[in-house]
Amino acid sequence: MMKYLKYIFVVLTVVVTTLTGAAAHNFNDKLLNRPYADQRAWHLGFSVGAFVSDLSFTHNGLITDDGQQWRIDQPNYQPGFCVNGLFDLRFNDYFSLRVTPGMYFGSNDITFVDINGDGRERQNIKRTLVVLPVEMRFSALRYRNSRPYLVGGVMPTFDVGKKRSDILQLKSVDTYLTIGFGCDFYLPYFKLVPELKFCFGLSDILKHDRPDLADDPNKFKFTQSLSKAASKMVVLTFYFE
Repeated sequence: MMKYLKYIFVVLTVVVTTLTGAAAHNFNDKLLNRPYADQRAWHLGFSVGAFVSDLSFTHNGLITDDGQQWRIDQPNYQPGFCVNGLFDLRFNDYFSLRVTPGMYFGSNDITFVDINGDGRERQNIKRTLVVLPVEMRFSALRYRNSRPYLVGGVMPTFDVGKKRSDILQLKSVDTYLTIGFGCDFYLPYFKLVPELKFCFGLSDILKHDRPDLADDPNKFKFTQSLSKAASKMVVLTFYFE
């Protein structure tokens, strides 16, 4: 996951550097773009972005009757795509409430390895998430055409993808704790807002009850080897407000 984090930070650095250079031109001209944009009681917007997700598994040490002990892990990460709407309610010069409903499209590659033998399995879990982040944003004072901020809150998610009788199956509902940072860049006709956010799943999303595998105990042993599974995400988004 660190490899993709590096890519995200590189992209964010390039974007921020480019926008800062463009804003510097306006600094020299002493031109304030959209000077009253932050005085509105509320405003709307939208965002597009990319994310990587990670599933972390807690093993219980189960050894099957035939001596197998399975280790489940996510060895690599596939970037996903996300799109959100935005409703921002201003409280004062520093704080605002943001609701950003949207959809996340991604997948998780999972491997199963028998540490007492040479058994190996693989599964790709596709996820289509409807998300409803509700977050508080704390903004610094505006300096010319930029304004950094911190954001944090909760993000309920609902997986609306079709469930299949796979080796592992995840629950449809989860809630994430979110924390991140970004910066408003005031352009002549709109604000461009890059934001980097970290999301930590708060619940066990592994579906332990698998009646669909009642006739296939050879698959159910993988679920039985786990105590829990939790999800984490790193999200890079670009808001247009």
